[in-house]
This record gives sequence, C-alpha cells and structure tokens, in this order.
Amino acid sequence: MSTDRPTQTAPLASARGGHRGILFAMCLALVLVVASVSALNLALPDLAVTLGADNTALTWIADGYTVALAALVLPLGAIGDRVGRRSVLIAGCIVFGAASALAATAEAPGALIAWRVVMGVGAAMIMPGTLSTITAAFPDDQRSRGVATWSGFAAAGAVLGMLAAGALLEKWGWESIFYASAGVAALAAVAAALLSPDTKDADPPRFDVAGSLFTAVGIGTLVFAIIEGSDRGFTSAAVVVTSVVCVIAFAAYAIHGLRTANPLLDPHLFGLNGFRAGSVTVVTQFMAIFGFFFVGLQFLQLILGYSPLVSAVALIPVAAVVLPTSLVTPRLVDKLGLKAVMSTGLLLIAAALVWVSQLTVDSPYSVFLVGLVVAGLGVGLTGATGTAAIVGSLPSGQQGVASAINDTTREVGSALGIAVMGSVFSAHYTDRLPDLSALPATAAAAVRDSAAAGLAAADQLGPAGVALADAVRRAFVDGLSRAMLTVAVVLVIAALGCLLRAPGRASPGDDEATATSPR
Repeated sequence: MSTDRPTQTAPLASARGGHRGILFAMCLALVLVVASVSALNLALPDLAVTLGADNTALTWIADGYTVALAALVLPLGAIGDRVGRRSVLIAGCIVFGAASALAATAEAPGALIAWRVVMGVGAAMIMPGTLSTITAAFPDDQRSRGVATWSGFAAAGAVLGMLAAGALLEKWGWESIFYASAGVAALAAVAAALLSPDTKDADPPRFDVAGSLFTAVGIGTLVFAIIEGSDRGFTSAAVVVTSVVCVIAFAAYAIHGLRTANPLLDPHLFGLNGFRAGSVTVVTQFMAIFGFFFVGLQFLQLILGYSPLVSAVALIPVAAVVLPTSLVTPRLVDKLGLKAVMSTGLLLIAAALVWVSQLTVDSPYSVFLVGLVVAGLGVGLTGATGTAAIVGSLPSGQQGVASAINDTTREVGSALGIAVMGSVFSAHYTDRLPDLSALPATAAAAVRDSAAAGLAAADQLGPAGVALADAVRRAFVDGLSRAMLTVAVVLVIAALGCLLRAPGRASPGDDEATATSPR
C-alpha cells in the first residue's frame, strides 16, 4: 500500500448519480459505521440494568466494536485496494447487518460484546472504501470539498446515529437499535452498488500479512490494557503481559515496516510533517469526541434525568456547528494556514472539555450546551484540517494509503477515547463512593457496578435511598470531571505539537523528501 501506484477507477458513467451519487452512497455507509460507535451509548443505562453489565462490561460493549474496527481497518483497506473498494464495502455491509441482527438477540453482556466485535469487522470492511472512493473518483478541483463533506458527516454522523437511537428507545428496547442498524446496512449496500464506481489499485503489491498481524495485535492489546487496567489494576498479571505484547507488536511493526519493500503502512511516512500532524490531530479529536459521548450521554440521562430521545436532541448543537464549520474550514486554511487552524481546533475542544469538567449535580443543560457549541467548532476545524493534512501530504498515487491511515487514526482515537475516559471515569466513580457496608450485598454490588444500576437500587430502597442516590450522582460527576480533564491535557499537548511541527499548507511538495523508503 505504500508505493506510488496508479488507481484504477470505473468510469463515472457507471455511477448513476455522478459525483453527488457517489458522495451520497459513501456518506450513508460512513454514517452507518460512525453512528454505530456512539448510538449504543444511549442504551448503556438500560443495558446496565437489564443485562447486569458493570462499568467495565459497558466499556467493552461500547468499545468492542471500535477496537475491531480500529485494528482491522488498515489491512481490510489494503484488501479493498486489491479486489475493489466497492466490492469489499458491500460485503462489509452484509457482515455488519447480519451481526447487528444477531446482537439484538443477546441475553448476556458477553454475547453482546462478541457480536459487537463482529460488527466491527464488518465496519472495517466498509470504512476504508468511503473516503478512498471519493478521493479516487473526484477531480482535483472538487476533491477538497468532497473530503470536507466526508469529514463533516464523519463527525456529525455520531449525533445523527444517537438521534435515531433515541427515537427508537422512546418506544422499544435497546434491541431496536441493532435491528435498525441491520436495515441501514442493507440500504447502504444497495446505494453503493447502484451509485458508486468500483475503484482499486491497477497494480497492487503483495499483501503484508505480518504488518497486518502486528498492527491488529498492537491496537487490540493497547485498548485491552487500558480498559482492564482500570478494573483489574495496572499491575495485574493479565494487564502487564498484555502491555508487553502491545510494545512488542508495535516495535515489530516498525522494524518490519522499515525492512520490507511493500509494508502495510510505511513507517517512513511519519517523517512527513503533514502526515504526522494530521494523524495526531485526527486521533486526539476522535479520542475527545467519542470519549465525551460515552460519559456525557450518561450525564444527560442519569443526572439531568433526560430520556434517550431528549438526550440525543440535546446533542444536536454539535452537528449543527460541525457541518458548516467543516465546509468553511478550507477557506480559513487558505487565509490563515493549516497549522493555525488545526491547533486552534484542538485547543477549542480542550477548552470545551475543561468547561464540561466543571459540571456539578445541580448544573443545568445551558452549562452543558456551552461546552457542546465550543466542541462543535473545534471538531469542525480539526476534522477537515486533519484529513486534509493526511490526504494532502501524499501524491495522488498514494491516496489509498492516505484514506487508510485517516480511517485508522479516527477509529484508534475513538477506541482510545472510550477506553481512557471509560477507565478514568470508572476508577474515580468507584473511589468517590461512600461506605456501602450497611447496604444489602446486592444493592452494594449494583452501586459499584455502575451509576445506572446504583440509582436503580437506590429507588428500591424508598426514602432510605435518597442519600444513596445523591452520593451516586456526586461520584458520577467526580468521575466525569476527572475523565474530561485527562483528555483535555492530551489535546493541549497535541495542539502545541501541531503548532510547532505541522506544515503551513497541506502540500506533498513541501516535505515529501523528508520521508524516504527502501524502495
């Protein structure tokens, strides 16, 4: 995937809707994938009660999908480059839809996690073809707008998915989310077949099996160590062993990538300032936004008492700000430069997280809303600039690589965001709970498992549960605050790095020579 090879594109005449049809089909498939990362967050309180899922299980239910997607999007993107991106995308829709329908039948947390992982495999087959098809099929003068539109839907798709999930949960149970996802997967497959050309590399290289294995193991073990470290302890044998395997896997990837002629992802590419800065920006942006959704949606439901639909509607301001901001960002970059816009976007997201970290159990929605609007501005700026930096740092023959790494960084960021925020939140929630020894054993266990289960247990205690419910809410907000501040620090560091090292413009000509390869 790392050589400059021509991309073979089917004539646009075969795509019935032209460029608009391609954009519709690819953005529909994109929204399906992105929405499935976040939509289930609305059902987490229900899952905690109906399936008996504790905080760690809830994190895995949310993140099992994302981990599989992040770990496999790069090798499956390489397969799409070889056999046809549309073909792999349609097959991915079939896998995704079948697994989603089966997930609706799960009766225990373990079964639901397993089907979420299979859904992630299908999503990894879908995701790479969405952006690479746009960059391959669109002419140079329209590509930046196509990429900006794709970036906007990538960010806003999370809110759109939660809106749909909220509406479903008003009338049906959490199972309805999976049945609806299966239906959308079928629609996405049909749209891709009718409206999109099947693009692929004209001269694909030998598939990098070792590189695929190293990256998949590295990403999977990294997220496992973060999530399980919070539950079992970071010095537990399982977490220590997993962490060692993670380091070995990434080191092996780097050594293998530097020595092989056609690596899955050439490590030399990270020598390009634009490629590196764009990757960092996309990882940290998605780390913030999906971690925020994971914890923030529970705040709306458990602390403000909103229903799932009202909680989803409460997040609409993010989408309302992200889409127009993404569309005007290319013009801001032309006037102010890439690094200025990129760094500003990251700092705006960090500021939003710091603001939200100040929430208390008595804070109204208006305080939460300020954080949403500021975050939406930052996401709109960073989504477009991060993607543009990655795509623009490579020549046209390497757009498959650019698309693959853009997808990978997004999903790695999402997985890390859920893992980090979920783990920090869980640890501090448990630490802030009062002495529970006077409670019945089942009630105490429910409180420790999750805030949703704790509030349900408090309701069953009658008047005696009022103080317990208040303590659970305070512990929840304390955990939320620490989780937000932790990721805000990461964003500030990333913003400073981009300000110092990112290129002024997204152009492969400026720093292409800084990355050399063995070829």
